[in-house]
Amino acid sequence: MLRISRGDARSNCAGHSRRTALKVGACGLLNLSLADLLRHRAQAQGPSRDKSVILLWLDGGPSQLESYDPKPEAPAEYRGPWTAISSKVPGIHLTEKFPLQAAHTDKMAIVRSLHHNNGDHFAAAHWMLTGKYGSTAASKDSKFPSIGSYVSRIRGPVTGGMPTYVGLPAAESVYIYPGYQGAAYLGPAYNPFDVQPQQKYLSATYSAPIKPPTLLSSIKDDSTDRTSDRVHLLSRLDTVRREIDRTGMMESMDEFQQQAVDMVLSGKARDALDIEQEDATTRNRYGRGPWGHYTLMARRLVEAGVGFVTVDMPHWDNHSRIEKGHGDKIPKVDQAVSALLTDLTDRGLLDDVIVLVMGEFGRTPRLNNGQPGIPIPGRDHWGNAISAMIAGGGIRGGQVVGATNDKAEHPIERPLEPANLLATVYHLLGIDPAMTFPNHAGRPIAILDEREIIRELV
Repeated sequence: MLRISRGDARSNCAGHSRRTALKVGACGLLNLSLADLLRHRAQAQGPSRDKSVILLWLDGGPSQLESYDPKPEAPAEYRGPWTAISSKVPGIHLTEKFPLQAAHTDKMAIVRSLHHNNGDHFAAAHWMLTGKYGSTAASKDSKFPSIGSYVSRIRGPVTGGMPTYVGLPAAESVYIYPGYQGAAYLGPAYNPFDVQPQQKYLSATYSAPIKPPTLLSSIKDDSTDRTSDRVHLLSRLDTVRREIDRTGMMESMDEFQQQAVDMVLSGKARDALDIEQEDATTRNRYGRGPWGHYTLMARRLVEAGVGFVTVDMPHWDNHSRIEKGHGDKIPKVDQAVSALLTDLTDRGLLDDVIVLVMGEFGRTPRLNNGQPGIPIPGRDHWGNAISAMIAGGGIRGGQVVGATNDKAEHPIERPLEPANLLATVYHLLGIDPAMTFPNHAGRPIAILDEREIIRELV
């Protein structure tokens, strides 16, 4: 969506009058804050910009036993509906529903000992995405910036004409947009750019046609009317610059206005978003549903220079019907991850792209009796044992880090917290998690308080 607000004078989420707010997506790919972002980028002497991140966010909390930490020898009420299978790496076993990923375990590191011991969706999602305890169900506002927002703030765009941080189809956590994937006190300039918020939160089994990004359709038309709109856009930017200059908020926007326009109208952005350019064989390998569709788009975006991409894979909160609920989703994740790792390897990009698969928590090791009215076994919230998968970016694949007990209840080897995982990603990106940024009160806050990386991975 490309929209220039002209109406009432109420403030937007950046605190500026809506008459001066330029919005693309959630509070702005093309607004004052973007120009500020680009100004910071030009001034910054940041770390290497070679590596990107693709986060597959399994919103709702996937079961560790039905994914990366199966326990085939556990009693039936713990092990669940499926058994485990061997993989390419001797000794590494995955759920039988991950046969495609089993062929890639030499590239993957599975972390089985993550935990934060919190079963609150909001607290858990915030913790996993920021590395800090903060938000809760009783106080849902984001307290700290997400890893994607810090990457956006510190590194800036990897290449001209592309946003730094993208949500596919829209970045969220626990139904909140952008939620704990957002920038908090860093400011809305560092929120993810949502590619298709008009068609979001799509399930694994969603079968309706996936619409092309509204932004793509709005800039593909080269008609006279569209050209006129672009001229008006540039004129409107000039008006905004004059208004801002009067406020003294920014000395000059000229260069950054033009970069912002280029980000929206550049051929590079247009091409990266146009998945129709991919051949049928590649699209089929990822899967034609939304999760495969947007994972393929994520590969296109990082290849074009986007630094951090979140792919939303929601609906994992299966308190009942774990076999059906997870059974619909697990194969879609398997297909998308396998295709992505194959693609990155074939294109020589695996060392340049970090792939991270995780949700906010695991599920209770012991099956329940289902929810009221749905007496079919499921699993409840469980923050005491969480599995995540990381690959690419130069990590040491072919290993499992940490272990849970024989029922996947809690770590018994190498207990790790969310901050350890995020510190490792920051390390791979060349970002120092001791860096500080002022919060809303002006107090300097470090990116992470706990900064120990997972040494086995690097």
